[in-house]
Amino acid sequence: MFFADILEVEGLGNRSYLAGGGRAAVAVDPPRDIDQVIAAAARRGVRIAAVVETHVHNDYVTGGLELARLTGARYLVPAGASVAYERVPVADGDVEDIDEGLTLRAVSTPGHTPHHTAYVLEEDGRAVAAFTGGSLLIGSVGRPDLVEPRLTEDLARAQHASAHRLAAELDDEVAVMPTHGFGSFCSSAQADGERSTIGAEKAANPVLAQDVETFVRELLAGLDDVPAYYAHMGPANAAGPAPVDLTAPRRADAAEIADRLAAGEWVVDLRNRVAFAEGHVAGSFNFEVEGQLATYLAWMIPWGKPVTLLAESAEDIARAQRELARVGIDRPAAAAVGSPADWTSEQAPPASFRRATFADLAAVREQGQDPVVMDVRRAGERAGGWIEGSVHIPVHQVHARVHEVPAGTVWVHCAGGMRAAIAASVLKAAGRDVVAVDDGYAAAAHAGLTLVTPGQH
Repeated sequence: MFFADILEVEGLGNRSYLAGGGRAAVAVDPPRDIDQVIAAAARRGVRIAAVVETHVHNDYVTGGLELARLTGARYLVPAGASVAYERVPVADGDVEDIDEGLTLRAVSTPGHTPHHTAYVLEEDGRAVAAFTGGSLLIGSVGRPDLVEPRLTEDLARAQHASAHRLAAELDDEVAVMPTHGFGSFCSSAQADGERSTIGAEKAANPVLAQDVETFVRELLAGLDDVPAYYAHMGPANAAGPAPVDLTAPRRADAAEIADRLAAGEWVVDLRNRVAFAEGHVAGSFNFEVEGQLATYLAWMIPWGKPVTLLAESAEDIARAQRELARVGIDRPAAAAVGSPADWTSEQAPPASFRRATFADLAAVREQGQDPVVMDVRRAGERAGGWIEGSVHIPVHQVHARVHEVPAGTVWVHCAGGMRAAIAASVLKAAGRDVVAVDDGYAAAAHAGLTLVTPGQH
């Protein structure tokens, strides 16, 4: 009897898989921190016979090359992918033996990338699971615009054909096990559920209900911003990533933290946004370890800029370090554990700013004040409506566009509070008077704020 274990990749919204039988298994799209894959195999008591990539990933650094090296597994990579290392090139229809009665069949599914390949796990000749990578997702598909703008429309058409091929060739009960779609920006939309089958996708996935022209038009119209760090992931994966180093970073004291800030380096406070607002190292930025740390920090930081991590515990530092290594931010320059009292001095005391709700903002406006309201949601989110008079700068652009923010106290909001806290920390570090709106966007209407919807003037 086969098994297929889901390995969640926290922070990036991805999944990896370990699947096999009683003695051997295959690892699918492993993250860079491969220790969790090795641990999963140990729990199952199986050896890793093969490591497969559905594509050269654009959103994270793979651990596939190192996992194959350490385990002696065969490393399968689509033949069409241009890579600089030895691997087993895989073409449509190729079959890999995994365990007794278990095989893996490659199915060419271009769309997310030109060389994208899905893998169908077959038990005694019967398909039982499809590892669909960035092709057919749960309720969606992988986005086709991450390779090259000139290829986007052609890849969108290929994505439609690939999804329909999987639906036509596989039985309804076959499990659909994608890599993307659980928060990853590689997905064209958020996954609608945790598990699915070919039959469930036939019933609910728009790509399988739409003709190709409608699908392409709607898919391309709905694409949102691409995280800037994606530009570095494909080349890193094609070149062959170095083994990950998760040893603890060197510890910094208050003087070193101040020196690093003075040198223009990034000091990142991983504590929750409530604690950060109450007191933090002046000039530091707030990226909660519980949030999408890797996505937003990697998106915003100038690539290669040294980063120092501050946290309440060594465990939080280690967790952040692991997440950041997955996107190629390999070694923090330094780290410190404790509280602002440990990280500041009498000459440079902690800074703070106010947190508020949309009701507080409405009250301020009712009093006749006209503060700057800054919306840091993505363009696709704002397209559904916005607060009248608000300025729009997506959170990932705030650091580069601080000079565009109008003078005065800035009330920053997003959809729920996390991104507003990031933006507020950036504005505060730039010397602005800021209020972080820590509230759900739905509360804006209930507070009586005037909302503008598309089509209104």
